Amino acid sequence: MSPIFMSITTSDPAALSLPQALAQAIAKRADFLQQATAQQTDCYRLFHGTVEGCNGLNIDRYGNAWLIQSFHQSLTDDELTEVTEQLTQLAELAVIYNDRSDKNSRVLNRLSEERQAFAESEQQMQENGIQFTSKLRHEGQDPLLFLDMRIGREYVAANSQGKSVLNLFSYTCGIGTAAAVGGATRVVNVDFSSFALAAGRKNAALNQAEDVCEFIQSDAFPALRQLAGLKVGGRRNQKLPAYPKLSATQFDLVFLDPPRYAKSPFGIVDLVNDYQGLFKPALLTTKAGGTIVCCNNVAKVDRDEWFASLVRCVEKQGRKVTGHTWLDCHADFPSFDGNHPLKIVALQLS
Repeated sequence: MSPIFMSITTSDPAALSLPQALAQAIAKRADFLQQATAQQTDCYRLFHGTVEGCNGLNIDRYGNAWLIQSFHQSLTDDELTEVTEQLTQLAELAVIYNDRSDKNSRVLNRLSEERQAFAESEQQMQENGIQFTSKLRHEGQDPLLFLDMRIGREYVAANSQGKSVLNLFSYTCGIGTAAAVGGATRVVNVDFSSFALAAGRKNAALNQAEDVCEFIQSDAFPALRQLAGLKVGGRRNQKLPAYPKLSATQFDLVFLDPPRYAKSPFGIVDLVNDYQGLFKPALLTTKAGGTIVCCNNVAKVDRDEWFASLVRCVEKQGRKVTGHTWLDCHADFPSFDGNHPLKIVALQLS
């Protein structure tokens, strides 16, 4: 049995081998894969190991390549050979393996010279016909497009016509690009990483959206507080670095997708204990009659409790939630109980 394999429950109570688990995952996605082709989508998750039988192993398609990533324990040479054979039978694409089982999740393994060059080269992929840039190995750690956020990009693309959009913690601006393709009149992307924003500019260019998209390299706290018309402050005894100066502005649609936890001189992002610290100023940048889409990727945060806390925060500002829509991840990201760790809700505000 594979050293990284854990038993899963199927119609057959016997434990599955890794090839069997992958084969079962592919079979379950038959309809999804057919739909993806019809919808001009060639980036998706093929194997979600935590749920489908191999904890910490993910297999994704990114355009012209299969990307295998192991986060808890390395694949053996035999396992990698078996998985590669199955993937190439499904589609003859390049196969890149990133062993990220070290504590900091950085890639450990070396590739052949040819595969390394491919992994570091700029590729393209598409999702619902929208073009995105791809690099399977780069100076950062994570792929340049988070595939479980597809539902968020779809929502934004469908609800941006004629609207202004603020995309916070934008990373490579997938949400912003979807908004621009969806007909937004102005898209403001905010992220601290110059590398991520450079990829975002390429995404905009791939979709002829450069004139609509703006890119602000800034810590989210000063950017958000200025846009909300609030004073910029910082943590106690922290010297504040320089930051771009912005005018108070409200938007028709605001997308808030912060990391689980992060520190800066301006404040602390903490999705477990203080989501409101970001949500309140983001709320103030949302026009009356507008929509704010909130994301929380922490599994232990209860969905209903989190939603109730958002509603309370809105009401404390003298506003109301006039409607809401939960955005659930697609079938390529299954969960044990139907409650995916990534929670996304769109709030319509008065």
